[in-house]
Amino acid sequence: MLSLRRIKIGKIKSFLGKLPRILAENGFLTFLILFFIFLIVSGIIFYRCGILAKEENPEAFEKPLLFKEKTYQSILQIWQERKERFEGADAKEYQNPF
Repeated sequence: MLSLRRIKIGKIKSFLGKLPRILAENGFLTFLILFFIFLIVSGIIFYRCGILAKEENPEAFEKPLLFKEKTYQSILQIWQERKERFEGADAKEYQNPF
């Protein structure tokens, strides 16, 4: 059994060692095989992401979005304070450190 596994592993290892040379000698055939593999994979991706995504209906929101006026006003006030601090930074005179 052990020698049989070594033979199979040896044959597989030998084949994988020769594979780049075989692929290089048959460049056009390799290109065609890789091209068709690419077409199949891209077709599957397009089907899953494009066609199936259009068929699914998005769920509607159970309750409508509410605009919170109080929160909005507090944010506006914070922005106004920041703007005043930013504009006030230009008016301040700094000493020359040199």
